[in-house]
Amino acid sequence: MAQIKHLPIYKTAYELLETTVKVTKEFPRDFKFSLGDKIRTEVIDLVVFIFKANSSKKERIEHATKILERIEVIELLVRLTKDLRLITVKQFSEIVFLSDSLGRQAQGWIKHTASLAES
Repeated sequence: MAQIKHLPIYKTAYELLETTVKVTKEFPRDFKFSLGDKIRTEVIDLVVFIFKANSSKKERIEHATKILERIEVIELLVRLTKDLRLITVKQFSEIVFLSDSLGRQAQGWIKHTASLAES
């Protein structure tokens, strides 16, 4: 088990967390404490599942699947914020790029863990 702070998936997740905190900080009051909080909570949950997946080889596939679910929810919420013009297209594309990278890394964890279980 690698130290979590050195894993590329953790670094990407932390970058996503920083980005979403900065972006949601600028939301109008109507959205800051509803939609903004929901996005931040989902990203924090994502980071927690990354930690859990790294800590438990037995439950890694389950946690990695939850990571993928969180990514879908985050992308939905971020798409809504773009459509409501709460964030710019550049901010949207940065968040989607990071979430896509996380999805690919989580899929890699699933495939790798499944291949080890088959051996």
